[in-house]
Amino acid sequence: MSSSPPPPHHLELGRVSSAPTRPPAPARTERDDGALDVADLYAPEGALPGVDGGGAPSPAQLAEKLRQAYFWMVNHAIISPHCDVELLADDAVRPPTFRLGDSRAELVLPTDQSYSSFVLLPLLTFAVRGRCLLVGGPGRGKTASALLMGVIAGYTPAQVRRAVQHGHPQVSVADLFGTPLPRGLVEAERLADVEVAWRSWLGMRVKVVDEYNRIPTRTQSALLTVLADGYVEVYDQVFETGDAAWYLTANDDLGGGTYEVVEALRDRIDVVVAALPFNHRFLGALVERGERRIRPEEAVPPSIVFDEAEHAALAAAVRAVPLPQPVRRRLEHFAGQLELLERAGRQFEYRTKDTARLAGVDPHLLAAADTGRDRLGDVGAQTLNGLSVRSLQALVLYAKAMALFRGRDQVGVDDLRAVLPFVLHDKVAPDLSSPAFEGGREELRTDRTSWLRDLFDTACAQYEAAGLDDDDPVGDVLAELEAGLDGVTEAEVLTRQARIEQLLAAWQDGRKLHGHLYDDALALKHAHQRYTNYLAWLRWSDR
Repeated sequence: MSSSPPPPHHLELGRVSSAPTRPPAPARTERDDGALDVADLYAPEGALPGVDGGGAPSPAQLAEKLRQAYFWMVNHAIISPHCDVELLADDAVRPPTFRLGDSRAELVLPTDQSYSSFVLLPLLTFAVRGRCLLVGGPGRGKTASALLMGVIAGYTPAQVRRAVQHGHPQVSVADLFGTPLPRGLVEAERLADVEVAWRSWLGMRVKVVDEYNRIPTRTQSALLTVLADGYVEVYDQVFETGDAAWYLTANDDLGGGTYEVVEALRDRIDVVVAALPFNHRFLGALVERGERRIRPEEAVPPSIVFDEAEHAALAAAVRAVPLPQPVRRRLEHFAGQLELLERAGRQFEYRTKDTARLAGVDPHLLAAADTGRDRLGDVGAQTLNGLSVRSLQALVLYAKAMALFRGRDQVGVDDLRAVLPFVLHDKVAPDLSSPAFEGGREELRTDRTSWLRDLFDTACAQYEAAGLDDDDPVGDVLAELEAGLDGVTEAEVLTRQARIEQLLAAWQDGRKLHGHLYDDALALKHAHQRYTNYLAWLRWSDR
């Protein structure tokens, strides 16, 4: 007897499967080391993590809800069957890999649950209440994806559509934020008395700005204030916008458009994700959607909608995810490689790419003059700049969100690797004249995502080859200092300073100055100075 055909796509549109999106870990009340899990911090009293105890949802429940939203979107709303965020199982077995075409393009079949970046990154932005730029050609689903984020936040489709701010050359500050009431302008004796009619979108937890690169420069500057500081000021009246997830769209990621995007505004964007092309094997679902006039934002299942309290709890749960030391150290090692430019200055602290940039000198010209450096193996030789503090903060936050999304109790290196190319997409500029983009690596000139991931992989491989998890004398010095100076004697201070000087002396004998060594040397200088200041105080107090 033949089985019945699967239900039509439209009948499943408003339904979410009750099966867990990731198999849950074995039930336990505490971690193996006896410490509380992140989920335990939020779980109702007496309830296991991920089990409803009648109170506020646990992080495990919130993560499951976020994954349900992801799979509903990727299967029914955006129709993005891509798995470009590839993740591998912990068993370290090489995944099935195939090389296709004349170019021998590598196709990897991931061994762990993997994701479409175009759906995943907007959802992680929703979780952390960050700022996401969606780029791609017209009709790729950028605005539709942003609309869905608004509906998942609990707003009606009509509310979200009306709240979308459309960029165009005539849009003014008043158009975006609000206008003073005419009566107030006439009757007010001072600016503080003017009453402003604020635009309703300003108070929403999801904000969408379509084609932001078509907004005039002056209005972009006003938008920057909202993005950076969370408030709007018109006629001495201030509106606090509160925390929100921002979604901006553009038809390219180079700032092109009617107006060039203000650099400071681009810098406030946390993550850039490109719209992936439509896979035409799934045209049937698109045809059916058109025939039945189905609009996904009008069929969002209530079970994946986050109310205001859940949204706040989700953001708090993300920030509570621990970043373990081995992961942090690899990030430190990677970031430390990028800033050093040995010939940019004379004083040690000023030997950076930022020094060259502020002086109006092309960092590439100075790097090319450093003929003794291995420009193929040196990660920093591939970039024109280093990372800002804001970029590092965003990278850590999105890595935490990725870990929570995957149901993990702490950030793993693979979580960091998964989000890094999207967070650093506009933050790290490649030196396209570097020989690292030659010899069969030419495609990395245009594939920014793969290049950034390769950059991180190379830095991690160098870190592990150097055995820095087990041999970190600078880390030992800093840990000793951070333990405090109460009760430390003068003799002990002198011993510690001598140890610092011995480390630096050992490095000057033949070691090439790489970025991570540059950071370590400055950290040792900082520690030595702390001990010098303490020693001066100690001698003064003993008089």
